[in-house]
Amino acid sequence: MVEQTPAERALARSYVSVDGQVRFEVKDLSVHHHANRSVTFTYRITVERQWHPEEDWEFTLPWYDKSFTDVLTSPQPDPERLKQLLHLVHALLEEWWYTKGHNRQLAKMGRQLR
Repeated sequence: MVEQTPAERALARSYVSVDGQVRFEVKDLSVHHHANRSVTFTYRITVERQWHPEEDWEFTLPWYDKSFTDVLTSPQPDPERLKQLLHLVHALLEEWWYTKGHNRQLAKMGRQLR
């Protein structure tokens, strides 16, 4: 098994949405690096919300921004750039969660597991 980079470990941590209403419990994250330097993040998450049953999802995020390749692959990424990457990925995950019922394009990025 390949050891995760610091960025991959950070991206694989569970977190609470900006509005505090949703907890994204990350069960697994796979990061697939492509020859063209793009990346695909595949998350397996449990979504927890007050007064709602937990939901298990798989969320696939294609990442074409090659400017973060160094952050993803570095054994010691710049802390500010890592923070930016985390913010961007979390924002996209939250956008998907909150709009998947209304935006067909974003809805295709996830599938409910149970």
